[in-house]
Amino acid sequence: MSSQRYETDGLVTQFLTEDHRRLEALLQSVFHSGGRVDPPMYDQFRAGLLRHIGMEEKILLPTVQRLRGGEPLALAARLRLDHGAIAALLMPTPTASLIATLQKILNKHNLIEEGPEGLYETCDALAGAESQQLLARLRAAPDLSVLPHADTPAVLGAVRRALERAGYADLGDSSFL
Repeated sequence: MSSQRYETDGLVTQFLTEDHRRLEALLQSVFHSGGRVDPPMYDQFRAGLLRHIGMEEKILLPTVQRLRGGEPLALAARLRLDHGAIAALLMPTPTASLIATLQKILNKHNLIEEGPEGLYETCDALAGAESQQLLARLRAAPDLSVLPHADTPAVLGAVRRALERAGYADLGDSSFL
């Protein structure tokens, strides 16, 4: 890796970290008084989070792998398991316990991405002169619409399996399953 510094250093980290903070603020605002969930606000959060995951899965991870000569990051597998668990948790109707579980996973997951030698810092270090183009691709990621919630046994089983695969089976209250 070149030691040359570019004035674009940190663009990916800044953009995606700011998106994490935006999503965290949205999630905090989904509760009405009395602990009820505001469905339109939660759907806005869901769409934003799915877009964010899409940016990482479809743009960032493949770019990092390409810039590493085809070698994926060691933490890519962990991130993909987390993304699967997070996306699965967005399918059922939200409850306080489901949202609490989602927040716990996001807190751990975001540290992996934002931390030293995490996905974002690594991408910034590798992208160098490509940073502006990469940022433009991230910004151009399409907005997503969300499907209605599904609480069928098949969906809840898929959520349970995704949490197990990612190592989150015993994380907090899973009464929503």
